[in-house]
Amino acid sequence: MTRLTRLIAGGLLASVASVACAQGPWTVGAGVGIIENAYKSYDNDVWPVPVIGYEGDSVWFKGLGGGYYLWNDKSDKLSVMAYYSPQYFRPKDSDNRQLRQLDHRRSTVMAGLSYTHNTPYGFLRTSLAGDVLDNSNGIIWDTAWLYRYDSGSWVVTPGIGVTWNSENQNRYYYGVSHAESRHSGLKHYNPDSSWNPYLELTVNYRLTSDWNLYGTGRYTHLSDEQKDSPMVGKSWTGILSTGVTYSF
Repeated sequence: MTRLTRLIAGGLLASVASVACAQGPWTVGAGVGIIENAYKSYDNDVWPVPVIGYEGDSVWFKGLGGGYYLWNDKSDKLSVMAYYSPQYFRPKDSDNRQLRQLDHRRSTVMAGLSYTHNTPYGFLRTSLAGDVLDNSNGIIWDTAWLYRYDSGSWVVTPGIGVTWNSENQNRYYYGVSHAESRHSGLKHYNPDSSWNPYLELTVNYRLTSDWNLYGTGRYTHLSDEQKDSPMVGKSWTGILSTGVTYSF
């Protein structure tokens, strides 16, 4: 499961990127993902990334997320959705002695609403979801504005966005309880909610009408609430993925 969750973190963006340029409802493919972790003494992860997606009139899924459209036309798409959130912390995966004394933070399933609004000047992508497995009991709101440049074979989609993490979300993944503080020697830490701005870029190259090369990445700047955690050793996180897909 540890390798799967790391793999999925890279695969989520890859799946979204490849499906975005699909000519048919189904997309399959493979690639590689690189994940930059924020926790102290965590190495970068490099893993193979399977890509599979489906876009129908009523149902869709991309990566480990899927949903049912409540509204679906060329301008607006509103759906109820759920996705697997791969964020987690395993003490034994850190080389830091103090972090190895902390509790395990588990990945979870988030569910809620997603909405996309298309205009001639770009498109809005937003979602609001909450933990349904009672792991973090957190809420995440993600919203971004993206613009798609299509020059025929090349499709480039830059975007800028922000993610809001609720207090429970941050405390589960970045907080240090009093008991953990006594065991590890780290200071007790109880963060509040936070805003995380990010930059995103996806590049697709159409080899044929069915085959597509993709590259996609996201740079996320951590908020002070997360950076100030004694668990964290960086001010940012990143995901980079590249590969090939086939649509039919």
